[in-house]
Amino acid sequence: MTRIHPTALVDSAAELDSSVSVGPFSVIGPHVKIGPGTDIGAHCVIEGHTSIGANNRFVSYCSIGAMPQDKKYRNEPTRLEIGDNNVVREFCTMHVGTVQDEGVTRVGNDNWIMTYVHIAHDCRIGNNTILSASAQLAGHVHVNDWAILGGFTGVHQFVKIGAHVMTGAQTLLLQDVPPFVLAAGSPAKPAGINVEGLKRRGFSAESIKALRDAYKMLYRSGLTLAEARAAIESRRAQDAAAAPLAVMLEFLNTASRGIIR
Repeated sequence: MTRIHPTALVDSAAELDSSVSVGPFSVIGPHVKIGPGTDIGAHCVIEGHTSIGANNRFVSYCSIGAMPQDKKYRNEPTRLEIGDNNVVREFCTMHVGTVQDEGVTRVGNDNWIMTYVHIAHDCRIGNNTILSASAQLAGHVHVNDWAILGGFTGVHQFVKIGAHVMTGAQTLLLQDVPPFVLAAGSPAKPAGINVEGLKRRGFSAESIKALRDAYKMLYRSGLTLAEARAAIESRRAQDAAAAPLAVMLEFLNTASRGIIR
């Protein structure tokens, strides 16, 4: 039987798995679906067309699935989709999407989302990310797998953050950040390859060296972006250990706001 505190307000049309727990004074709207093993803490509001997967934990005072902070929004039935095994700490906010994009905000699996994080409309969060306290994501931001955003990182709308990126505290991102890169400052500047993070995730020494070589081509060689892409492609073709460079090249070919330089 679903464990709902007697002070919680759960709409009769909401779909909650029998193993879901809902804490005191929380409110669950009629278009919400929540999967098995998920725990909703005290004073949370989950509304909108929101679907939540299995084994998530929402600590107190979260606002999930509210309408976007976008003046163009006209109450369209846009969505928020959250995967499995996420931890969402106190006072986090996540909004549904807008029809100006795909109409859905997506959060993947196994993410660690700390206090006061804001995930705006149409954002896409991958898997295994860490969004540190008070990271603020504007609309349409993409955060790829294993990225770590330091506390108080601010991200401009439409910015893309590559896989395995790490930002320092109080970083301001106005342009895209290529995969594997460290970034810090306001506005952000590149600060090398995220070597320690890659070692923890099992990247070989040869792959890390290839990424360091690509970083030098991109940031220290004086090449234009087009020339750097060609040089990185050549490096990738020469060495099987340089396979991670394919991830960097794919990102560079689709970067929409330019990259931090």
